[in-house]
Amino acid sequence: MKRIGTVVRTSQGLAVLRADATETSTDDADAHSHRIGTTALDDSLAEVGRVVDVFGPVDQPYLAVTPDDDVHLPSLVGSTLYAR
Repeated sequence: MKRIGTVVRTSQGLAVLRADATETSTDDADAHSHRIGTTALDDSLAEVGRVVDVFGPVDQPYLAVTPDDDVHLPSLVGSTLYAR
């Protein structure tokens, strides 16, 4: 499990994460969590959604995660999310 970032805000029904600096390597294994379609998990390993967009600066991008239907989006703000 890899830490992908922290939810900094919600916008248009998406959770916006600031990617962790350690996850921005150009190595394919380290960049896996920045791929569209990656499953996002919370700290209890519950699935909260999927990465649908990667944007912003290359050295520390933002990730947009579309939440699963049963996830209360505002409760994710400030949470750290992970990828398998």
